[in-house]
Amino acid sequence: MLEQPLAQPAGILGKRQKIGRAAASVESLRLLIVTQFFPPDFAATGQLIEELVQQLGRQDVKVRVFTGQPGYAFAKGSAPTVEQHGNVWVRRSRMAQLFPGRIRGKAINGLMYTLRAILHLLGRAYRYDVVLVTTAPPFLPVVAYLANLLLGLPYVCLLYDLYPDIAIELDVVKAHHPIAKLWRWINRQVWQRSSGIIVLSDSMKQRVAQSCPAIADKLSVIHSWSNPGQIVPIRKADNWFARKHRLIDPFVVMYSGNMGRCHDVDTIFAAAEKLRHEPILFVCIGGGAKRQPLIDRVAAAGLDNFLFLPYQEKAVLPYSLTACDLSLVSVAAGMESLVAPSKLYPAMATGRPVAAVCPPTSYLGPLLTAAQGGAVFDNGEGVALAQYILELSHNRDKAEALGAAGREYVQANFTPSVISQQYLQVLQTASKASM
Repeated sequence: MLEQPLAQPAGILGKRQKIGRAAASVESLRLLIVTQFFPPDFAATGQLIEELVQQLGRQDVKVRVFTGQPGYAFAKGSAPTVEQHGNVWVRRSRMAQLFPGRIRGKAINGLMYTLRAILHLLGRAYRYDVVLVTTAPPFLPVVAYLANLLLGLPYVCLLYDLYPDIAIELDVVKAHHPIAKLWRWINRQVWQRSSGIIVLSDSMKQRVAQSCPAIADKLSVIHSWSNPGQIVPIRKADNWFARKHRLIDPFVVMYSGNMGRCHDVDTIFAAAEKLRHEPILFVCIGGGAKRQPLIDRVAAAGLDNFLFLPYQEKAVLPYSLTACDLSLVSVAAGMESLVAPSKLYPAMATGRPVAAVCPPTSYLGPLLTAAQGGAVFDNGEGVALAQYILELSHNRDKAEALGAAGREYVQANFTPSVISQQYLQVLQTASKASM
């Protein structure tokens, strides 16, 4: 399929470009989303962007996604270069795959994608009214900054994670290292020139505002979401995934998603060790830097109450996520204002209670408290987490009530239709502000 323009060109520079965007805005918003990950990649960021563009496309927004070829997919090593579904176009760039399992390899691959994104955007800026650029990879917002600097194209930054803060917290780079200082300076330039900044939690908003007070009025908190029409409660006895993996009889505690450097698996391990003689099974689905070390610790401790499974295809998630009695979400100490685990929302949609392991200042605590959908434990409170799991395993009615309350909260606040309206408002405001 040949790539087609979203609208007739109205010029590249100066007034002709602005007039072209103003004329287009009378009809419908022409949006470009730049993100490295998009299905068939199973990265959570890509899955969420896919649902977002589908919602925006139904609202007469003309969406083009510039992304990369799959880097984290199952059976598919490549996908169509160009796809169209209604108002949504997807353009995939070639991707470098140098040492994808290593931090440096990921950085190089992300940089190569970023360079291709710059070329794409600088040659096609006239087609768009506004750009939504993600931090996947972290330095991607620089692409939109350059397009705005050279061509006047407005952009909104979607901050999934905060760098270099995460790298500093993980001791990858020192806080006073020249790289960290340069990165923060670049962040401030990018944020100040943006027309809007979207963060995923109040704690992230406070962190960004402290780093760059001049952009406080540009910050919008928009949570991640889940589709409760796709993720619905299923009894384990009626769930083929639960039957396949023998999860029906034990009380199943599930961690599904990335077990990365920003997550706490130590507290989960401590709880499992405390419950080693109980009919309770810990199921870990996914990958990440901490997965293999956790497997090694489980083997060394002689625990037989763990089951490790790989990432599951999106079509399997409605069954894998509901093959449990309690879901786990975790954030490592020091990371509470730097990351926001998207796995929380589909976990709540399953109708199962959620136990969150995180610092006391994390947004997870107030959210779960408001939802009345589970409990929150500080990092290191493995014994308390174990007691909570044991309590729910003996009181299934309580677990069911907590799960139902959590699902109801998601249905009211964190669905694709609700969240897409919040995105659309920010994007429309950004587009109009540039005229």
